[in-house]
Amino acid sequence: MKTIKNEEFGGERPLYASHGLRLENVTIHAGESALKECSDIEAINCRFEGKYPFWSTDRFKIKDCLFTEGARAAIWYSSNMEMEDCLVEAPKMFREMDHMTVKNVTIPNALETLWMCHNVHLHKVQVDKADYLFMHSNNIDIDDYRQQGNYSFQYCSNVVIRNATIYSKDAFWNTENVTVYDSYITGEYLAWYSKNLRLVNCRIGGTQALCYCEGLIMENCTMDEDADLCFEYSNVHAEIKGHITSIKNPRSGKIVCDSVGEVIIDENIKKPGNCEIVVRE
Repeated sequence: MKTIKNEEFGGERPLYASHGLRLENVTIHAGESALKECSDIEAINCRFEGKYPFWSTDRFKIKDCLFTEGARAAIWYSSNMEMEDCLVEAPKMFREMDHMTVKNVTIPNALETLWMCHNVHLHKVQVDKADYLFMHSNNIDIDDYRQQGNYSFQYCSNVVIRNATIYSKDAFWNTENVTVYDSYITGEYLAWYSKNLRLVNCRIGGTQALCYCEGLIMENCTMDEDADLCFEYSNVHAEIKGHITSIKNPRSGKIVCDSVGEVIIDENIKKPGNCEIVVRE
């Protein structure tokens, strides 16, 4: 493997179609596609300032690197990536990726990041300003995760999340086969139109949560006071610890809780309309 140390590059495609290359303390200045169509790349303690540095790249490792705001859309159409101990200031990171692992990474401007990605592993990752995060992605495994950003995980499938704090309006819409453990999720209109969502030891907040769900399972969960008008038109089996502010028109299944403030069953309930609501004595 060839090594390049303590150098600077800029302009168009300075390292295009490189293979078997290790970069140490290298700066990529303004320009485009510095490492496009490359393979077997290692980047250690590097700084990326130009657009699209890693496009159509295979088998690459990135460690202790900085992607500045100018390095927007930095890693697209690539596969077999490992990223660790990095700061990503660039928006629109990661598109159409396959087999990627991200560890101990902070993304403070995660707008429109992680679209159409497959076989994704995140550990100890924090994202902010993360509107439209994880669109149309699948086979996702996440642990020790913090997120601020709306409309996340829409149209995703086969997702497992552990030990997360997620602040997100309209999270998990139209998802399928998602399981979340030991996490806090809050934001308006959580998980509408989802299929096979399972929440275990989770705390849920935000108005009109968990409506229009099919196959919703909740185990040993709690609900914040602002989680009102829940479960409308959902097929749900829920074991809730504590109080639920209000339940509205659940379609079927069973909800067990310690207390409930209001149960709204009106003429708009959908068939079969036979959800059992049990308050523990």
